[in-house]
Amino acid sequence: MLKKISIRKIIVTTSSLIAIFLIYLIPNNNYGLTNKIKENLEYVNENVLTSPIYLLNNHDLLARSSIAVSSSETDIESRAKELLEALIIEGSGESKIPNGFKSIIPSNTQILSIKYENDVLKVDFSDSLLEVSKDKEEKVIEAIVYTLTSIKGVDRIIIYVNGDILSKLPQSKINLPSTLNRDFGINKEYDINSLKNINQVTVYYVDEYNDQTYYVPITKYLNDDREKIQIIVDELSSTSLYHTDLMSFLNSNTELLEASNENDILNLKFNSYIFDDIDEQSILEEVIYTISLSVSDNYDVKEVIFTVDDKEIYKSVLKTIE
Repeated sequence: MLKKISIRKIIVTTSSLIAIFLIYLIPNNNYGLTNKIKENLEYVNENVLTSPIYLLNNHDLLARSSIAVSSSETDIESRAKELLEALIIEGSGESKIPNGFKSIIPSNTQILSIKYENDVLKVDFSDSLLEVSKDKEEKVIEAIVYTLTSIKGVDRIIIYVNGDILSKLPQSKINLPSTLNRDFGINKEYDINSLKNINQVTVYYVDEYNDQTYYVPITKYLNDDREKIQIIVDELSSTSLYHTDLMSFLNSNTELLEASNENDILNLKFNSYIFDDIDEQSILEEVIYTISLSVSDNYDVKEVIFTVDDKEIYKSVLKTIE
C-alpha cells in the first residue's frame, strides 16, 4: 500500500514539474496576441485618403490612377498642391506614385501660388513648367487640367507662368483658352476628313500593370453627328481598338437600345449582352467604370442607370467614381 502511495506521489510530482517547465517554455498566448494586435495597429491606418491623378503610363499615355493625400476634401488648395507635387518629376510627392506610372511636369518646376474661388482654381508655376519636349508639351497641360478637375468643387483651371496667364505653348504654338476645363481633351486622336461638324468624345479604356487594372481616357475628334453616348458604347464594343495596348470588356454584341437624360440622370437601356453572367444578371466592374467615367467627361449628369428589359440593373453615382 505504501509502495503504491509513493509511486502515485512520484507521478504527481513529475507531472507538476513537466507542467511548470511547459509554462516557461511556451510563451503566454495572451502576451503573444497582444503583441500581434499592437503590431497590426502600427501599420493599419483607416484614415488614409486617396485622390485621382493623371500620370504617364508605360505607353506614354495619361492614365487615371490615385495617390494617398493628407489634405481633407474641403481644403481644395492644399489638395491641389499635393497632387501637383506628385506630378512634378523628382518632386516631393513623386514617392507616392504607384508602380507602372511616372510624373510629367518638368523637374525644378515650382508652384508659386494656388488660389481657389468659386469653381475656379488658379495656379501660378515657375517658367520651368515650359522646359519640356514638344511632344509632351500639351500632355503636361492635360495632366494638370484632368488631375485638378478631379477635385470636388473644381470645374475650371487658370494656369499662370510667373504671374502671366499661359495663352500659348511655346514649342507647339498651340493656343490655350484663358480658362481650361476637360473640354481641352486628353490623349487626343483625330479621325476627321472635314473641319465641319466635328464631334469631340472622350472614351475611357482599360489597361493593366502587374495584373492591376486602371483606366485610360482617349479624346476622339470625329466627323460623326451621333449622340456621344452612342459613340462611347460603339467604341467600347468594337472588336478592334486603335491602341493595341488598351482593352474594353464590353461584349461586341452589346447594343444601346435607348438613352434618355432627365433630371441629371442618364438612363441607358441595353440588350442582355451587357451582362457578364446572364443568369446572375451581373455586369463587370470594368464595363461599369469605362461607361460611367466616359459619361462623366461628356455629360453634366449626376447618375447613370443601367437597365435591361426595363429593369434597373445598376446605378452609378458619378461623384463617387472620381
